[in-house]
Amino acid sequence: MHYLIDDTARMPANWREAFPEGLWRRRTEHVAASARLCWVRLLPGELPAQLVPTLNLPANFVILADAPSEAITVQALEVGAAGCCNTYAAPDVLRQVDVVVANGGLWVGRSLLQHVLASTQRILEKKAESAPQDWQLLLSGREITVAQLVGQGASNKEVARQLDIAERTVKAHLTAIFEKLQVRDRLQLSLRINGVRD
Repeated sequence: MHYLIDDTARMPANWREAFPEGLWRRRTEHVAASARLCWVRLLPGELPAQLVPTLNLPANFVILADAPSEAITVQALEVGAAGCCNTYAAPDVLRQVDVVVANGGLWVGRSLLQHVLASTQRILEKKAESAPQDWQLLLSGREITVAQLVGQGASNKEVARQLDIAERTVKAHLTAIFEKLQVRDRLQLSLRINGVRD
């Protein structure tokens, strides 16, 4: 069961469409410990570090920010959120967040993810070696190329355009890569291929 913790008294239409079975609760109301995922709405001017400690939340929760920013996302992760996204994100995006979090991943905005990946890439390029790394031995040539592009922060669409392949083919390669390298998401992939152990 999905719960939306929101004191605005009106469930956003996009969230209702994404999770028609979901339940709305005020911040002062109890949420069942068995909740699949709890979505906590953060109003403009509020900070996750101030709000989250006042709530009795289950282990899995995501911040829905009316005014999202990289700083809000970082703070949300620091207080234990499994992700942070825009309150008004499309229903498909909200369902994607659910899938990522349900599989043990973290959801962060694309700009923050690209910032982290690019920073990681720059730092680790200095110690790159010419010999194939252990992860490369597990992948095909095309999968290595896709993994490297994604590890540098490229979106599926950008990878497809660069390699002149369909976006669904990129998704298929990523599914195989995640399975072969035993990683859950793009951030873990970047860390693995750049030699950082999480």
